[in-house]
Amino acid sequence: MALGYVLAVLATLASGSGSILASTGVRRAGAFGGSSLDLIALRRQWLYFLGLGVDLLGFAAAAVALHRLPLFLVQSMLAFSVGVTATISAFMGTRLGTPGWGALGVGATGLILLSVSAEPGPAQALPPQWRWVLVCMAIPVAAIALYARHHNEVWATVALAFGAGVSYSIVGISARALDFPDEAWRLVLEPAAWAIALNGLAAAVVFAMALQKGGPTSVTAIMFTTNTALSSAVGLIYLDDRVRAGYTTAAAAGFVLAITGAIAVAHYAADTRQKDRPKTPAEVRS
Repeated sequence: MALGYVLAVLATLASGSGSILASTGVRRAGAFGGSSLDLIALRRQWLYFLGLGVDLLGFAAAAVALHRLPLFLVQSMLAFSVGVTATISAFMGTRLGTPGWGALGVGATGLILLSVSAEPGPAQALPPQWRWVLVCMAIPVAAIALYARHHNEVWATVALAFGAGVSYSIVGISARALDFPDEAWRLVLEPAAWAIALNGLAAAVVFAMALQKGGPTSVTAIMFTTNTALSSAVGLIYLDDRVRAGYTTAAAAGFVLAITGAIAVAHYAADTRQKDRPKTPAEVRS
């Protein structure tokens, strides 16, 4: 089961570093803070596509890790990938500050507690009808996107962030419940594989919409909390995810610390980026 821990760490590192590469590509293309049409310029930015590739490798590592480790551990580690992003940004010259480094320490402590309290093992198989339910979960999330597209109130942003969290949790649950067939081509017949693809796409779109309408701190906090709490609950109740005997308190404390640390790091990193970013022409005139 040591391989599961190694893959989970690699997935976290890949997710955090992939975000840095993709963000750098967006900035070099001049698309940061612009309109959706500005994203066309990304076709010439190899760093952006390298970032997407690293993210995909991270997802593959996480999917394999989820066959060996419970959801509450792997999903918490993926949420803390924002800490990896913030650390790399700090080495690249972005000031994180003492509170940000403190938040990193809090999150890391939580992950250590989760790691020692998690009981490795495969998931309990889900009946086929429930795997199709996972596929259909992309429908209500799409409905949230349609609603939010025509509304700009605060609740629309909250709904989008919540929808992104739901979709990301469904991706994790589907990866944990995925039964790899002996022949690779049979994956196209596996509902959990379709659930991963459809909900992964829905999550990416809805999360981007949420970031367009709301601040990154609040959106990320809602998304992280929904994702980790929902997937962890499903794993513990339905997929036979287990905590080591006598480690329930450590697991609960670790979960709270890991998510709190991830949200706090996202807050301080976003605040730093806001202070350091160059002013737009409109801001300069004002």
